[in-house]
Amino acid sequence: MSRPAILVTGGATRIGAAIVRGFADAGWHVVIHYKDSDAQAERLAATLPSAQTIGCDLSDPAAAAAMVADLAAQLGDWRCLVNSASVFPYDDATNCDPATNIEAMTVNALAPTLMAQAFLAKATSAALRCVIQITDMKLENPNPDFFSYTMSKHALAATIKMLAQGAEARGDDRARIYGIAPGAILASHDQSEDETEISHRLNLLERKTGADEIVDAALFLASGALKSGQSLFIDSGQHLLSQPRDVIYLAREPAPAAQ
Repeated sequence: MSRPAILVTGGATRIGAAIVRGFADAGWHVVIHYKDSDAQAERLAATLPSAQTIGCDLSDPAAAAAMVADLAAQLGDWRCLVNSASVFPYDDATNCDPATNIEAMTVNALAPTLMAQAFLAKATSAALRCVIQITDMKLENPNPDFFSYTMSKHALAATIKMLAQGAEARGDDRARIYGIAPGAILASHDQSEDETEISHRLNLLERKTGADEIVDAALFLASGALKSGQSLFIDSGQHLLSQPRDVIYLAREPAPAAQ
């Protein structure tokens, strides 16, 4: 295969699908991971010049790592892994649900970490090998909503610099580990169009951040031009605010968005 390859977890829908399309348009062979969205993954792959699909339940971290090892044996020029898949169940800071927490920590933090480690160890591309962890602007602007989700994204973010340091200690100068921290990009849960229009402008620039901006950031990072271990916030300045609740609820119950 003459194309560089990329695996995007959660690549069949939402931001993951936008990343898949962006890299396909840039000439990459894309591997679209899915859990239950097999039909969406196949439909998306059929529209792209070079693509394949692969299913795996990331709540089984061992299976996720094995998936990466299997792909590494198939893809000779596998250059990038984007860990975009995540679960976003609700609990809050006054009532952390143990089952919700275990699921979020496993799917959003442990599985992507093991996949990143397997990719860096087994992918054999002679070019740069890049891991991009999709985190959240809640790293800098947390609120009590979606407690376990936010906790898991903080855990994932903590791996970025540590994985970069580990690669450097091994003398692996072809490894790059980055983060992208999006703000509100797409409608979440049961948001109406009107609520989405309001909530997605609750940032310093009072503008909607587009999925295309996440794609542009991912393409830039995949070039390896940024020092390993760094993260980009793509959120129109939302992470610089202090918001008392998730923007879903700020849009429904108007309150001061920032202090």
